[in-house]
Amino acid sequence: MTTAVTTTERKGVDPDVIEARRSQRLAHLLLLPGLLWLVVFFVVPVVQLFTVSLQSDFPGYPGYYYRDLNLGNYVDALVEFWPHLLRSLLFGALATFFAFVLAYPLAYAMAFKAGRWRSVMLICVIAPFFTSFILRTIAWRQILADDGVVANVLSTLHLLPGGRITETWVAVVAGLTYNFLPFMVLPIYASLERADPRVLEAGGDLYANGLTTFARVTLPMSMPGVLAGTLLTFIPASGDYVNAELLGSDRSTKMVGNVIESQFFKVPGGYDTAAALSFTLMALILVLVFFYVRRFGTEELV
Repeated sequence: MTTAVTTTERKGVDPDVIEARRSQRLAHLLLLPGLLWLVVFFVVPVVQLFTVSLQSDFPGYPGYYYRDLNLGNYVDALVEFWPHLLRSLLFGALATFFAFVLAYPLAYAMAFKAGRWRSVMLICVIAPFFTSFILRTIAWRQILADDGVVANVLSTLHLLPGGRITETWVAVVAGLTYNFLPFMVLPIYASLERADPRVLEAGGDLYANGLTTFARVTLPMSMPGVLAGTLLTFIPASGDYVNAELLGSDRSTKMVGNVIESQFFKVPGGYDTAAALSFTLMALILVLVFFYVRRFGTEELV
């Protein structure tokens, strides 16, 4: 009986290698649209923004520039607007902390206690995304208004020394916490929902009380979700400007996002300052995220 010999076998090429190369080429082709999208709509604009941050003004002609390596734009931006940078990071950190305090019990209840109500609770968490971000923030301005229920109750309890909530840092942080709360709830819920209940039961079998089981078993298992949630909350909250614009005051609560928006659209010749502030904020957030991930990161995220 004769045996058919394929072309690849005659050439001494392993068919498995041929198949692996084809799969690799297919994977590269599937990655190509995403890479092109990132290059065109992220890399190119970031490079353009960086060049704008280094350009110089034509003396006496606001709004006209020439290409340069003017690092003084960064120095001038930091000297003039460093309080707004620190305020942005502080407000972002506070919003992230309060979001975590609110989100973890909610995610825990959804994962372990909700039962048949789990889907309803999940829809309630996602439902705000069906409304415009700006409309939600305007609604918070109405909720926290001076003649609103919240302000009246706090004033009656003598818990509102200033007499108002809007145009204060409290309103800005409250708005940030509310608007970015789902970004904290969903990753934590996903981590807890994947947790093996037998591991939690083992803690009780080993005579650990509920608090010890939570600290030693539940919380470590949910750390990937906590890490993802804090990053998804802190990064956009630090760069946000809508909440500070609608809920804050003209000076004491302005964040760096408000300064960037004003320099880009309202101040003649402010493009270089706005670009320098954008890159400074990006660098600060990247440094903080790097150290945070190195300190609290898990094998799933690092």
